[in-house]
Amino acid sequence: QVQVVESGGGLVQPGGSLRLSCTASGIIFSIYSMGWYRQAPGKQREVVAVDIRADKPTYADSVKGRFTISRGNAANTEYLQMNSLQPEDTAVYYCNVVEIGAGAPVSEHWGQGTQVTVSS
Repeated sequence: QVQVVESGGGLVQPGGSLRLSCTASGIIFSIYSMGWYRQAPGKQREVVAVDIRADKPTYADSVKGRFTISRGNAANTEYLQMNSLQPEDTAVYYCNVVEIGAGAPVSEHWGQGTQVTVSS
């Protein structure tokens, strides 16, 4: 029943900006965390940024100072603002949602991903 949908990917030039959106629907329990991961061709999926219980987010060292995540007006929406994009940021970006119930995580959900390509 839970669905996670990302949007906002596209092609941008180095130094450009892009904003990704993630919306989760059909949540049964409370949201423990929402975050963004990315995967380049032939590479392992890696964490980009995560916030736990809508608290202060944490970022991968490679994106600190350039990327920012934030919750939307709806509690089940998360944005990823990407500035000063570089070719090394090219990847498929995935939204991740973890639900919590009875004091422990109970389920994890992934979106289908959205392609971000940084090239001149």
